[in-house]
Amino acid sequence: MSYQMDVKKSEYTSALTTVLTMVGVAVGLGNVWRFPYMMGSYGGSAFLAVYLLFTFLFAFPALMAEMTLGRISGKGTLDAFRKAFGLKVGSWIGYLLLAVVTIAGSYYAVVIANVVYTTSYSLLIGFSDENTLHFFSLLSNNILQYSLTILLIFCSLYIIHKGLVKGIEWLSKIIMPFFVLSLLYMIIYALTLPGALEKFVLFLQPDLTVLHSTEIFAALGQAFFSVGLGGTFVIVYAGFMNKKESIPRMAIFTGLGDVGASLLVSLFLVPSILVFGLDMTSGPGLIFNTFPQLFAAMPGGRLVGSLFLIALSLVAFLSLIAAYQVPFVSVQYEKPHFSQKKILLIIGLIQAVLALPSSLYPDLIGTLDLIFGSGMQVLGSMLCILGLTWGLRKSEVIEGMFTTSNSNTFKRWTYFWIRWVIPIALVAVLLGYIYDSVA
Repeated sequence: MSYQMDVKKSEYTSALTTVLTMVGVAVGLGNVWRFPYMMGSYGGSAFLAVYLLFTFLFAFPALMAEMTLGRISGKGTLDAFRKAFGLKVGSWIGYLLLAVVTIAGSYYAVVIANVVYTTSYSLLIGFSDENTLHFFSLLSNNILQYSLTILLIFCSLYIIHKGLVKGIEWLSKIIMPFFVLSLLYMIIYALTLPGALEKFVLFLQPDLTVLHSTEIFAALGQAFFSVGLGGTFVIVYAGFMNKKESIPRMAIFTGLGDVGASLLVSLFLVPSILVFGLDMTSGPGLIFNTFPQLFAAMPGGRLVGSLFLIALSLVAFLSLIAAYQVPFVSVQYEKPHFSQKKILLIIGLIQAVLALPSSLYPDLIGTLDLIFGSGMQVLGSMLCILGLTWGLRKSEVIEGMFTTSNSNTFKRWTYFWIRWVIPIALVAVLLGYIYDSVA
């Protein structure tokens, strides 16, 4: 049996591993690297409130839509959009979104390399006032960080080479429980720091006057980025779901797992940063600028910091695998005569080239992330929703999305919400952002 045939028939081994793998795709740097700095830069707890609202109103239903289209296709992004929009338009959209996830994967790999370096430094040397300059000198060493990036890229491709069950699913079953248990320990530790609880409660009182179109757009982008929406990750991973699996249930479990991870990370980071008077508005470099100071000042900081960074590195690695799994699956079905090793080698070489600018000029990452992490994620998901609800027959969507146990009222209103309300809301937020940016 060829690998091509094996991919077509691959499925998750159980409902539990389906959830763990889907959550593993969603939870990553979007929750631990991106969420804290977005919250700090775009309104604090007011951003948090809007993010949660958008997640439940729009991201969860959009997650159902992407899972449905992914399972109907089962062959990746290109095939999914061709089914929804036709061969010509669907191909253009599919290739655009593959380009987006390829670019995002390149700067993502650089950030994860920075995280792995920070983790290694914490474990081997530890943070203190005396070695802060040494840490930052190595963090700004472009050759070192690029070398780590290349290593991570090819480690990710090796896991993909191992396959769904023996590679991605197996790794998810180990990493996700470890991540949750580590966070629970660190939250208890952080909230027992002197004054932490009082400062955190004060932080949670939102100032809604700081919310403008930019903050609202950022919160919307984070809601979609966080759960892995964008017409790529979810579509590919949902293609491995069993046909009998309930998509509403899987979407809820995946979404709650992702939101829970963001909130758990915040429960650890925010009180800790506030207690030690560090800056939450330092942008994409937040965790790298504040962690050395935080763990140097925190009692027992080397142990707690190392545990946190290990957990962060592992979940981020799962997301990086997903970023490369997207083009891998799509190209496999597009070019069946290509061998698995050839596709992985091509992906690796492309990523190695694209990661170089972000390694040499780290300030690029924040700009790239706003474009490809916020704007394009929302656009990709909206195209997926439009293709699903306008390009496919309603009966096909209903049959693919729901089970016989779902009530007709639930089916009807959910379909209406996904088809009409979400696209209109996304366009309104996007237009408001563009208007304020130009004005």
